[in-house]
Amino acid sequence: MSDAVETTNESKGLRTGAVIIGAGTVLGLTALLMTVRRGVTDWPYVAAFGLLIAVGEMVQFKVDRSRNRAPIATSAALAYAMLRGSTLDAVPDVSQVMAVTWLATTAGLVPRAIAGLRADLVVANRRFISVACAAVVFAGILPDDLNWDHSWQHAVLLLLAMLLGVLSAGVIDALVGAGQTTERLGMPFPAALRDELVMMGRIGMAMALGGVLLAAGVSLIGLWAIPLVVVPLLLTQFAFRRFASAQRTYRTTVRSMARSTEIAGFSSPGQNARTAALAVAVGNDLGLTPARMEALEYAALLSGVGQLALADPSPGGASLLRTREERQRAAEIGAAVIERSGVLDHVAEIVRHSNDPYRHGRANDSSIPVESGIVNVALAYEQLVGEGSGQSPDKAMESIGLGIGAEYDPVVVESLRRVVGRGFRF
Repeated sequence: MSDAVETTNESKGLRTGAVIIGAGTVLGLTALLMTVRRGVTDWPYVAAFGLLIAVGEMVQFKVDRSRNRAPIATSAALAYAMLRGSTLDAVPDVSQVMAVTWLATTAGLVPRAIAGLRADLVVANRRFISVACAAVVFAGILPDDLNWDHSWQHAVLLLLAMLLGVLSAGVIDALVGAGQTTERLGMPFPAALRDELVMMGRIGMAMALGGVLLAAGVSLIGLWAIPLVVVPLLLTQFAFRRFASAQRTYRTTVRSMARSTEIAGFSSPGQNARTAALAVAVGNDLGLTPARMEALEYAALLSGVGQLALADPSPGGASLLRTREERQRAAEIGAAVIERSGVLDHVAEIVRHSNDPYRHGRANDSSIPVESGIVNVALAYEQLVGEGSGQSPDKAMESIGLGIGAEYDPVVVESLRRVVGRGFRF
């Protein structure tokens, strides 16, 4: 998704974001006041884990196009919430865990803000709230005086409490994230929650297990365990960064291919990006999975590549002015070009059927992806409403409505009505 569309989506989530920031701030300040009144225990542990959390926040990065990740900070905060061992003078209570996590998280964001890097307060407070939940669950399961006595019974109980703690953190974060996605993107809440839980299983549990490992090591041998356990966390951070870098390169390549049609005059400036933005909005409304959303976005960006094989450009990039045969030939050529990349076969299949009329396509062949119908409708709407077209959204919807069931998928058109009704604009 383009930066402009991401900015628009972020502005739509201001209400939920404000609630999250407010809740995190109130919780953090309350915990800080309680800790000041009761006194701080085990200053070396406070300093070590506070520093680790702050550094982890400083080196956070974006890995999945939806939020910044801070694996070191998350694992360190979860570990501090689950410390139990003879190496500690006293078990840190829940309020101290919250206060240290909140202060360290805030301290880690300050250098990023000064350096002009992305410092997302909403995401940071989501992390803090999830760690607070883990601390409450962990402390609620185990009595304060329970430390591992080297028996397997205590080991099983501690491990069970840790796993329940990190699981509760993940579930709370997923619920909050699903609410944000529903408000920001208009995605149905069950679908948003599904995506959050899948992401939790892929990325969140790696950070959670890192926290469990760090908590177990420090509880057994003290602060000397931190440099030993941080190495796997650094490897996790490195792997995440490599993945994020590969994804950025992938998206840059696709966008460069999409711009080739604009440079050659076969589409108007920004047409492919606008079509992709609308296709993504409709896909979110229909609750497509992240993998299908990515394929849909790429297909919408590349849907006009096949026009480069045509004899002359369409006036203003209006491919709808071409004959049915020309459009389907261009779609087939575009799919063949995309297939040659060797890694975008699923995208090529969407593009291949992106100009098929619904009545003779998906209506009779369920194997044709719904994404093809989304690209078809998104392209038609963009050419009716986009730059220089002059039609109003209502007039464009009226025109598209005339083709429901014949040219356009009724499910997709109804989704487009909802998206436009929520205020989507190019």
